[in-house]
Amino acid sequence: MAAKHSMSLLWLLPLILCELVTMVSSNWTDALRIMNNTPVIDGHNDLPWQLLSKFNNQLGQVDLYTLNDTHTNIPKLVEGRVGAQFWAAYVPCDTQGKDAVKRTLEQIDVVHRMCEKYPGEFLCANSVEGIAEAFRDKKVASLIGVEGGHSIDSSLGVLRTFYNLGVRYMTLTHSCNVPWVDNWLVDTGSDPAKSNGLSEFGKNVILEMNRLGMIVDLAHVSVKTMKDTLQVSQAPVIFSHSSAYELCKHARNVPDDVLRTVKEKRGLVMVNFYNDYVTCKGAANLSDVANHFDHIKKIAGYESVGFGGDYDGVPRVPDGLEDVSKYPHLVAELLRRGWTQTQLEAALANNFLRVFKEVEQTSIKMKTEKPKDAPIAYKEIESDCHTSYGYDIPTDDAAHSHIGKGLLLVCFLYTLLF
Repeated sequence: MAAKHSMSLLWLLPLILCELVTMVSSNWTDALRIMNNTPVIDGHNDLPWQLLSKFNNQLGQVDLYTLNDTHTNIPKLVEGRVGAQFWAAYVPCDTQGKDAVKRTLEQIDVVHRMCEKYPGEFLCANSVEGIAEAFRDKKVASLIGVEGGHSIDSSLGVLRTFYNLGVRYMTLTHSCNVPWVDNWLVDTGSDPAKSNGLSEFGKNVILEMNRLGMIVDLAHVSVKTMKDTLQVSQAPVIFSHSSAYELCKHARNVPDDVLRTVKEKRGLVMVNFYNDYVTCKGAANLSDVANHFDHIKKIAGYESVGFGGDYDGVPRVPDGLEDVSKYPHLVAELLRRGWTQTQLEAALANNFLRVFKEVEQTSIKMKTEKPKDAPIAYKEIESDCHTSYGYDIPTDDAAHSHIGKGLLLVCFLYTLLF
């Protein structure tokens, strides 16, 4: 009897399959419709690093239409409905205290030259209005984020110069401590805590970023740094490419108690697609990434979640999210899970635009304040590659002067050789 009953239900199978196909097709159609009106703003893409490592930033040797051994090219950006992208001006931690500023300037320059070479596709933007203009013109708003506080070499003057060159966020650390702030490896025990979060100079860096209108990015920092910064900053902050710690207990991710503070402070966590931060394993898929969106939405609200793929900066990405063309597939999956159009438009773009607008408004409120100009203590940066001009350090005898010149020569030769 059971066998006969099962056989009698087989006629339902084609109807069920048809229903599933219709549902998938509907989600896909709706995803494209939503993204055509509200394209994705992604918080972090390392294409500039690929341009450096593969071509030494010689854009004349690159065609971003046909470049195929990267996660990112122009056709993929169009297919992925990418409306604005933060390009990472990233240089590794081994440049710290040496040529970090120079190398970062070169990465800022290559983003500007991308906009110059492809004016019909990219529009360099540094404001909410600039993003809106790019949306209207169907171009990719190209914004610059400096990835790692070592890039400013503990100089508020360099920070201000970067802002004047169009940088609109700075990640406080990469995978190393800087003299004024601790990185995520402190939480693993791999690095010793240096500042116990933010030092006093670090707090001044945050306030100066607020005054300038530069977004504070907490990807890559220790949990104590996250909490210190959320208390100090007068503007909302972002995690440009981090995921939910509760789902993958990796120190690069954001714990639930911090997510609750992000909600309170009107900040934003832009979900990272790197497998190791999604599943804490070498393998992951699109559904695993969607779980992080769901979790952040559950803990901090849909107003606190965004996209931060980390494309071209990681060696492994999830099945179904192989490159920047795949964003609509993730949006379709979130639709299948019950996300509304309003919630998706918020995650795609509106949450970031709201944060950026509040950062700009905070800057306007702080314009009457004088720039922070107290330098970091010389002992925090003292090395063979730093001079002491301006500090009260004895350098008046000729021998001392010659020694200093010799040390600088050694430093210069070291950077050439290594």
